[in-house]
Amino acid sequence: MSKRDYYEILGVSKSVTGDDLKKAYRKVALQYHPDRNPDDKAAEEKFKEATEAYEVLSNEEKRSRYDRFGHAGVSQGAGGDPFGGFSGSGGLGDVFDDIFGQFFGGSSQRGSRTRAQRGSDLQYNLEISFEEAAFGHTVELDIPRLETCGQCGGLGARSSSDIEMCGVCQGSGQQRVQQGFFSVATTCSRCRGEGKTIRNPCPSCNGSTRIKKTKRLRVNIPAGVDTGSRIKLSGEGEQGPNGGPAGDLYVVLHVKEHPVFKREENDIHCEVPISFSQVALGTEIEVPTLEGKARLKIPPGSQTHKVFRLRNKGIAHLRGNRRGDLHVKIIVETPANISSKQRELLEEFERLSNERSHPLHTKFMDKIKDLFT
Repeated sequence: MSKRDYYEILGVSKSVTGDDLKKAYRKVALQYHPDRNPDDKAAEEKFKEATEAYEVLSNEEKRSRYDRFGHAGVSQGAGGDPFGGFSGSGGLGDVFDDIFGQFFGGSSQRGSRTRAQRGSDLQYNLEISFEEAAFGHTVELDIPRLETCGQCGGLGARSSSDIEMCGVCQGSGQQRVQQGFFSVATTCSRCRGEGKTIRNPCPSCNGSTRIKKTKRLRVNIPAGVDTGSRIKLSGEGEQGPNGGPAGDLYVVLHVKEHPVFKREENDIHCEVPISFSQVALGTEIEVPTLEGKARLKIPPGSQTHKVFRLRNKGIAHLRGNRRGDLHVKIIVETPANISSKQRELLEEFERLSNERSHPLHTKFMDKIKDLFT
């Protein structure tokens, strides 16, 4: 199929000047750019067609050959990817930057032209109680962050007419500095690499495009979290400069220590003091749990440091419906400040004791008796 006339593609006459040609290309390219027409093959082909036409007509030598010989005069190098072969030092590459840098967030080798950037991620350190970590919790947080200025809509100026191309770098964001025999490209001293200047900055953000605001967020903390757990809130970080997407917010949890319980993964442990007579005779005691008190039966003759397990009284697993267990260790407490009557009874108990009363002591003595013979 024969190619369309380049002048017809851009809607210009053969006498068109450089500035008018550039404006015509910008109009067509903006209309059919892939960013504005996703998954539209027809628009993509028209964009490539317009870019090819401009590449030829904006080059004096290629335009002359095209005017004399038509498409045959520029067949080599006229086709292909519209982004391919851009040198960034004149021709289509520079024009593409000038036209699209401010519209599609593009950047080039020419400098750090104004473009939309992703906002910064934020971190919020949140301290919660042991119980809140075990059962889950909902909390409201006030998050200070940078948001797009509402008055100027992220423009940075009072109006679009107050934004001008930088007169020093001509919009490139860079300027050349001669140092001896070398010419060095540096960030433009006037626009600081933005490629533009603002004549009348927005009075609200003073030209920065963003302002500091505080947003209240409702955060759901799932059951089973622990110190170091992170909750990600997508898009709740700082808004990006120049209309860029927002970053994320990470809520990092720190769980307070509990006065009674210690955590090991999803199990919890506690120690409960108990009297000599209770373990000797057997009893039923009350022990603490995360949900209140529970009854625990202590068999007669239980020894100190014996651990009893209460199933499903621990902390929920983050993934699944299971819960850990509660491990209760009994600590036999030696009586202190006993009365004369208590002493009398204990001495009587000791006289009546035998090997069956103290099996651990008897076993221990049997193990060491050879050491003293």
